[in-house]
Amino acid sequence: MTEVKSRKSPATDIALIAAFAALTVVATLIPLGFEVGGVPATLQTLTVLLAGAVLGAKRGLLANALYVAIGVAGLPVFSGGTAGFGVLVGPTGGYIVGFMVAAVVTGFLVERFLGSNQVKNLILIFAAGVAGLVVLTACGIAGFMVNVDLTFAASWTTALIFLPFDLAKTALMAFVAAATHRAFPDTLIARRT
Repeated sequence: MTEVKSRKSPATDIALIAAFAALTVVATLIPLGFEVGGVPATLQTLTVLLAGAVLGAKRGLLANALYVAIGVAGLPVFSGGTAGFGVLVGPTGGYIVGFMVAAVVTGFLVERFLGSNQVKNLILIFAAGVAGLVVLTACGIAGFMVNVDLTFAASWTTALIFLPFDLAKTALMAFVAAATHRAFPDTLIARRT
């Protein structure tokens, strides 16, 4: 059974949304040392999924939408210090749009199934993150196909290069999110009891 907790304040929600958008900006600035198909490897996957896992679907979406909006508006927050709408029609565009969807999927699953058993929560959060990662990868593949005119096979091959690193970031995200929920159990709006 899900117990619905009331929000403490809209100001807290706004602060959390802004903080997670800022966290994604910081993750953009930390390159992992390689680039494939015009897409640099960064820590963004970790923060995008973490926003959904910690904040839930709605606030995770809003945090990532804020990140995208400030980048489209012209602040150089996208990888490589880029900005503007043109980035969305480039090689990274599918991933950037996918950030919002991945946060929703991850957040939705965590909201619905997070319980009181810490081991099960860790496994659940990792599984929710993997589901979000699947959606993010699909968006990245679609972006390659539409924006870069790659075939599905070439897009899939390019996306697969990131998979081991993305799975490692998803595992780290699960540990951080589980610890956050343990330390701040009222972070999500709804929890299973």
